[in-house]
Amino acid sequence: MAKKTGTNSRSQPDYYSLKAKKEGYPARSVYKLEEIQQKFTIIRPGNTVLDIGAAPGSWTLYTHRELLKGKGRIVSVDLKPLSLNPIPNNVTLFTGDAFTPEMLKELGKLGPYNAIISDAAPSTTGARTVDCLRSQNLAEAIINIIPTHLKPGGSLVIKIFQGGGEQDILFAMKKNFTKVKTLKPQACRKDSFELFLIGTGKK
Repeated sequence: MAKKTGTNSRSQPDYYSLKAKKEGYPARSVYKLEEIQQKFTIIRPGNTVLDIGAAPGSWTLYTHRELLKGKGRIVSVDLKPLSLNPIPNNVTLFTGDAFTPEMLKELGKLGPYNAIISDAAPSTTGARTVDCLRSQNLAEAIINIIPTHLKPGGSLVIKIFQGGGEQDILFAMKKNFTKVKTLKPQACRKDSFELFLIGTGKK
């Protein structure tokens, strides 16, 4: 008898999805940032942090709860509203395109930042070549704001789809940071081709 193929494994909650729900986070992606922080210490208490592509809000909430320790500030921006209720006192939310001149001006008023973090992904088409190119363009847009929005000595975390020009992005990051590393956190799904690029010590 043939197996039914209509069930998508991603529709079934896995270990990280269940853990996130239990711990009060909007999405499982929180554990990607947790592992990155454990390995690279990108955020410290009292820092000012910019979270690009922040919805539904797990990275923002984790930064607030576990990393800033009640000190510092998080500025979060996404095309969609964040699923945080209530909004923590040290979180400032913007809804819109992070890279328009108007939004960059607003973000700049609250910066520069000790860390810029992004779990953002482009709208996907299912065509890997197209999706990877969109991912590369998004990563490049984030790198382009480093000179004006990230403090010297600061850190950057961005996501890119493997096959999306990650070597070009790494090359650009090495121009801006003293150390650059790659990581695929354990919380990434097995079939995911996402990769995180981490830069520390902005020159």
